[in-house]
Amino acid sequence: MPDPAPLTPFTIDGKPITAKPGQTIIQAAMDAGVYIPYLCYYPKMKPYGACRMCLVETEVKIVRKVKVKKGDLEVEEEQVTVQKATVASCTAPVQKDVVVRTNTEPIIDLRKGVLDLLMAEHPHGCLTCHRIELCGPQDICQRHVSVTDRCTICPKNERCELKDTMRSLELDLRTPLNYHRRNLPVHTDDPFYDRDYNLCIVCARCVRVCEEVRFDTALTLTNRSGVSLVGTTHGSSLLESGCEFCGACIDVCPVGALVERDYKWEKAARRVKTVCTNCPVGCQMIAEVNRYDKVIRFVADLQGEANNGQACFKGKFAYAYPNSKKRLKYPYVRENGVLKRVTWEDALRRVADKLKVFAPNQVAVISSPRGTNEDHFAAQQFARTVLKTQNVDSGLNTVPEIFERLRGRLGNAAGTHPAAHLERSKCIMVVSGNPTEEQNVLAVYMKKAARAGADIIVIDPRETELTRYTSTWLRVKPGTETLALWGIARVIVDEALEDKEFTSNRTSGIDGLKRTLLAEFDPAVVANECGIGEDLLRKAARIYAKSAPAGLVFGVGTMPREGRAALTDAVVNLAFLTGNAVKDGGGIFPLYPGANTQGAYDMACTPDPAQRGTGVADLAAAIADSRIRAAIIMADGLNAEAEGLNGLQKELAHLDYLVVSAVFDTEITATADVVLPAAPYPEQQGTVTNLERRVQMVRRVALPKNEERTGWETVAALARTMGVTGFGYKTAADVFAEIRRVVPQYAGLSHERLQNGGIQWPCADENSPGTAVLLATTQEGQKWAFVDHAPSLTRTAMADSGYPLTLVTGRVLIQPERDPKVAKRGDMNYIGREEVISIHVRDAAAAGIHDGDMIEVASESGPIVSGRARLDSTLQGIVSVTALFGGVVSAMQDSIQADASPYVPELPLRRVKLAKIPARANELAGAR
Repeated sequence: MPDPAPLTPFTIDGKPITAKPGQTIIQAAMDAGVYIPYLCYYPKMKPYGACRMCLVETEVKIVRKVKVKKGDLEVEEEQVTVQKATVASCTAPVQKDVVVRTNTEPIIDLRKGVLDLLMAEHPHGCLTCHRIELCGPQDICQRHVSVTDRCTICPKNERCELKDTMRSLELDLRTPLNYHRRNLPVHTDDPFYDRDYNLCIVCARCVRVCEEVRFDTALTLTNRSGVSLVGTTHGSSLLESGCEFCGACIDVCPVGALVERDYKWEKAARRVKTVCTNCPVGCQMIAEVNRYDKVIRFVADLQGEANNGQACFKGKFAYAYPNSKKRLKYPYVRENGVLKRVTWEDALRRVADKLKVFAPNQVAVISSPRGTNEDHFAAQQFARTVLKTQNVDSGLNTVPEIFERLRGRLGNAAGTHPAAHLERSKCIMVVSGNPTEEQNVLAVYMKKAARAGADIIVIDPRETELTRYTSTWLRVKPGTETLALWGIARVIVDEALEDKEFTSNRTSGIDGLKRTLLAEFDPAVVANECGIGEDLLRKAARIYAKSAPAGLVFGVGTMPREGRAALTDAVVNLAFLTGNAVKDGGGIFPLYPGANTQGAYDMACTPDPAQRGTGVADLAAAIADSRIRAAIIMADGLNAEAEGLNGLQKELAHLDYLVVSAVFDTEITATADVVLPAAPYPEQQGTVTNLERRVQMVRRVALPKNEERTGWETVAALARTMGVTGFGYKTAADVFAEIRRVVPQYAGLSHERLQNGGIQWPCADENSPGTAVLLATTQEGQKWAFVDHAPSLTRTAMADSGYPLTLVTGRVLIQPERDPKVAKRGDMNYIGREEVISIHVRDAAAAGIHDGDMIEVASESGPIVSGRARLDSTLQGIVSVTALFGGVVSAMQDSIQADASPYVPELPLRRVKLAKIPARANELAGAR
């Protein structure tokens, strides 16, 4: 590695400090603990220099050599001049030996002048009052300030950066300018958060974070009568402007202009770092906790290595379910069809007695998809050592084929690189995945790479948000994604674009792979089978092969189950062929559901294929066949009707005995014989492992108020009740100590080490910093093998059963070419539009449908969508429709589920049929 660039020495307020290369004055000052007031600057955003609050004086000595005459001689002397300037410290880079003064009288006067101007358009009756620390919202103002001019009724009172700035400058009791309230309407009609631009100071942080960091343009600066304000880019609602409701604008807002609606007026008593457990990215968050130990806000942590200060709509707004009054508080057993409250001892004794009735292979143990590593470890230990069953799995391990093939090919069931490495990619190929919704922050890194000039290649029949950033979209027939990857590999070999050094020195089997490619994967035939042009296939291959480093992000959202292992093999082959499996900025990134599915694999809380255990994806079929007769299910975060569980909810009623540990009384507990109260994330202390193998701490915010228990506490207590030793854990740290002994990748980790931040496994010992790139180092002589056996060139067809077409549903934030309609229902905005349903001309002819007809698309379960037919000649047998993301957000806000995140709809394929809507019915629908 090259030597790091030298630090730059300088002086600030008489204190000598150093700056890192490229730092501005304010950044270096913050690192050194020197306070400079600011309002428009924000860490990890570009310097803006608009508010002028961070003005400082700089003094630089400039030494020049000049020639002067002394008598008859001309001599060279040093001439020293002092250059003084007043600069914005957020934009001024540090110069060597510069002297910076932050609090001189002229600088303070300039800052006060700026604040006077701000106060002319911002409520400040309290900001300029010496009694600001003494008044409460119910107190009568002794200065007779109007209620709309007081800080005590602001939702961000005591967490307002403008107030902190005012305090630091000690502004006079009176200001020279009168306050003019803007009298703008307060927007409370969009999901999740309120916008009050009467409080806005136009620092533009929200606009900039949306554009610079999130790479959306939902917010913009507008102009009204010569006055700059913040508004939406399209229409008046966030739903129609392309907002993804990530909450980044709220987190950066320095005043009360943008605030979360839930717990809007609550004040935080303390802040606790923890991890979001709503998806596998594992974003580090700061939980703001009130005096009643309730989590009242989730703020993305700027220091979070997994998320870099970002969150998604689920992480930002679906965190508060532990505060619900609907939570289960006590154990219950079902007697005569009715759940009856009992003690923990009684419940566990009944479960222990009943489980003895069943043979080991008749019992299944399913851990929570949100479960900690400690929960997963204890669950699999209980299943295998106490119940003697191999039927153990994590609740959302619905794509085991990905993990098992990665284990077989890479030696570990995991991805290879940190998520942030995608920022450095010159090309990113995304196969059969929807990361902008399901692993949102991962997609932020991808969009950042695209903004920097990286090519995005999408191989997916669905129109997802990433297709708006793509340079090449291979809209293949569903199920042919694997063929497309083999076709790309064939083009790379044909044109000698492979990484010859890597394939020669680090891999084996390249000759066999080439023979298979040449014999079976003619690019023209592959392209025809995939339903795309050969030129597009070749273009994608050249871009991926030539744009090193390149990342490969893949899911199986459009793949039949029998084709998922082959897709994973094709992905790994392509990464090996180009050497991107080990390149910095390259890598393999699997996409899967479940917040801690990776941790479940690490803890062996998944079926061992060699032992023929039944996993959660096969559990419904096993219950239907009476192979599984009893189950223990930890249901926190589990929607039993989720895609990939294959009708599990329906089959649970057929079990002879069902024990459920849950946070809420849900459809899963409806048929349970025993219901045990589970502790959600604020009441847990443990670890989780995200999709980049980063092990992080989930920190306990509060103790359970009733009789809730964590997953490991529940199974350990059950094991002890059954008379089994080895489950005498007192704390989660005790469980993790055993994990360290059993799981080699975790040997160097501990709860104590993880207090300072997450660490990526493998971590061999306590001195190891962890491993960022999984395959970067290999043992001498070790080579990675290609798979040269190919899938059939004929794609797997979905069963017809009277529904001859496949519905491919996409979803995007915005389609500027098609205006949506925002309508009020009650006090809230809802987005809608007439959907356009694309159908191949031959399929339309067979159904008697013409271009422009109103049609209905229905599956076996009933109608799915209606809209206007648009005929094309793209993919025969495929019906395509693209919905707007705003509908998902509104549905999550209105959800009857206390824990709404697990019920966010995915984008599955469906077998459907078409029907024309009669003109009269169409007119009636329009009238309604």
